[in-house]
Amino acid sequence: MVIIMKPKVSSEAIEHVTRLIEENGLQVHLSHGHEVTIIGVVGDKRKLKGTNFELLDGVDKVVPITESYKLVNKKFHPEDSCISVKNTVIGPETFTVMAGPCAIENHDQLLLCAENVKKAGATFLRGGAFKPRTSPYSFQGLEEEGLKYMEEAGRTTGLATVCEVTSLRALAMAVKYVDMLQIGARNMQNFELLKEAGRSGLPVMLKRGLAATIDEWLNAAEYIISEGNPNIVLCERGIRTYETATRNTLDISAVPVIRTKSHLPVIIDPSHAAGIRSFVEPLSKASAAVGADGLMIEVHPCPSCALSDGPQSLTFEQFKQLMGDLSPYIALAKRNI
Repeated sequence: MVIIMKPKVSSEAIEHVTRLIEENGLQVHLSHGHEVTIIGVVGDKRKLKGTNFELLDGVDKVVPITESYKLVNKKFHPEDSCISVKNTVIGPETFTVMAGPCAIENHDQLLLCAENVKKAGATFLRGGAFKPRTSPYSFQGLEEEGLKYMEEAGRTTGLATVCEVTSLRALAMAVKYVDMLQIGARNMQNFELLKEAGRSGLPVMLKRGLAATIDEWLNAAEYIISEGNPNIVLCERGIRTYETATRNTLDISAVPVIRTKSHLPVIIDPSHAAGIRSFVEPLSKASAAVGADGLMIEVHPCPSCALSDGPQSLTFEQFKQLMGDLSPYIALAKRNI
């Protein structure tokens, strides 16, 4: 449940309520808004049986929370969160573009990608050092060698860096080199990995699972935030349906739904959703128009030679054109890139 305090309530009244909650063995989550303070109660509320918070000084009302996720719930934190990563911010006033190759193939490829996506306006470099592939014979990534290239590219260009981690071993390596961790669709419900990401100290981008409901997705985010890490960005990347015309079906409605359920930023990955290069532009425009906080786009110097996801990757020139075409949509959404 959440306890909504009256406007301009005294700090003594807030302290009294929080102390009463903690004395009953529950945790407190404070959210200080412009007008009111909200006290979130985390734990088994049955321990508070017989306590009438509505009668306490400074309390406006008590709102029960029926959803199983609490800390990522908008009722706990009514104001939209802003997530700072290196020198950029992901949140309600910005439109963040993450771009780069699906897989880091070599040093020169990644540095070239970093330079070009930055010139076009991206503030994040994405790149895969660990690749969870359907076939065990497909390229699996350069692992730590690729992470070292990511660190160099980020240092050289000033871009923030994000890389997917697929295991506890991969996470332990990645935290030494990148600015943000990505939990991919296949690992959305790898709960041990989620908990470790929550303890990592780095911001986390959590992709929606292949056939996950939005509530399952938010519960996965709850695993991360419950370990003390509130810096989470959700990423809608399409879900598996009966449709075969695209690689996945982009659930564009996930953005407004998340807006009603959670305070976390949500970005869209049109590359994985479409699986087809020519569809990336219209889906990107739709993402900006629907209110997404950003995009994750695959870019490669020579998509026809890419070791992973070439058919959906943009060339440098195509990415530059897309960034220009997106400008009026971002402006209409009243955001800054």
